[in-house]
Amino acid sequence: MSNHTPSHLTNIELTEALARLAHSGRETTVGLVTHLAEFEARDLHLAAGFPSLFAYCTEVLRLSEHEAYHRILAARTARKYPRILRMLGEGTLNLTTVRLVAPHLTDETANRLLNAAAGRSKRQVEELVARHAPRPDVPSSVRKVPERTTASGATSMSSVAAPTVPDPVASGRLPAEVAVMPLVTPVTPPARPAVVRPLAAERYEVRFTASAETCAKLRRAQDLLRHAVPNGDTAAIVDRALTLLVADLERKKFATTDRPRPSQATSGSARKPTAQVRRAVSRRDAGRCAFVSTNGRRCETRAFLEFHHVVPCAVGGEATVENIQLRCRAHNGYEANLYYGIRRLEDGGDVVREASTPVWGATGPDRVRWRSTRMPLRPVDALKPVRFRDRTADGMTPIE
Repeated sequence: MSNHTPSHLTNIELTEALARLAHSGRETTVGLVTHLAEFEARDLHLAAGFPSLFAYCTEVLRLSEHEAYHRILAARTARKYPRILRMLGEGTLNLTTVRLVAPHLTDETANRLLNAAAGRSKRQVEELVARHAPRPDVPSSVRKVPERTTASGATSMSSVAAPTVPDPVASGRLPAEVAVMPLVTPVTPPARPAVVRPLAAERYEVRFTASAETCAKLRRAQDLLRHAVPNGDTAAIVDRALTLLVADLERKKFATTDRPRPSQATSGSARKPTAQVRRAVSRRDAGRCAFVSTNGRRCETRAFLEFHHVVPCAVGGEATVENIQLRCRAHNGYEANLYYGIRRLEDGGDVVREASTPVWGATGPDRVRWRSTRMPLRPVDALKPVRFRDRTADGMTPIE
């Protein structure tokens, strides 16, 4: 038998080895959390072609979604409250309890909450958080209990609610969201997340909660389409509606049309691409972010797309097909930061801060900006500071 298996160890040796491994695991967790914090601070996930640190952790580091979420949250929290790293190493906090207390930490309450949570179990920390930030009571409710059908097809009434049967919501066996028919003024429950679950090849179960207005629209659509969909199949109705919705959104965002008209010529310094340019760029970039990292990985994001000027509009970049590319919002801001000197790529590919370089937002008549340490100074008095999330400084025009 291999010496790497613990079966050859004595009871004392096994106990000591287990303690060492647990300590080593905590040290590994602290190291990973620390490195994730610095990795995100340098935007290296963006440089690698990923729109978020979460995507990088799940696709490159091969962490599960659960592992990635907890470690990223701990990394971001520890950047503001470094004491958390020491407590994780000591074992007085774990990733689960960090997740519970993180939303409630402030400069005033951090030390008190962390002291109170030290060495506590998940249930105890949940009680601590409930005392610190109490939530309103769950409203009283009456829930219709479904009838059970026996194997013979007879209906059993044993499942009908009786006075001696405990409330399934109060007992914790069912979430509060399933309660109906409230006896008091109802409190709107949070919307339950939609379910999209594969059933077979090319077949999915899609389930979500809809309002009364949405249900009424669905029924109206079923009535109006009885000649084409006699059985009123919900999937067929939704497919038709989404087909029209997607076509309308693509027309508005990318000027997609079956009968394009020639666009009027515009000046070379135009900030907003013409419809003809938007159509060509969308078709060329296949409707997704066209950012490619130094190792050749292309970003997969299709949401929050914006039109990006390769040569910024502020320095004369034209709104042409050759100079316009699609970028997701994250890589939009990332490339703007790189170009305008907030951060830059060195020859080795690392993103470093330029503390001594004049950057966007400087004040006074002598405001200047460097594109990089190898570029001459360039006056920017004519350029207005703008928020990257609305309209970025490199001339990208948001389309969502």
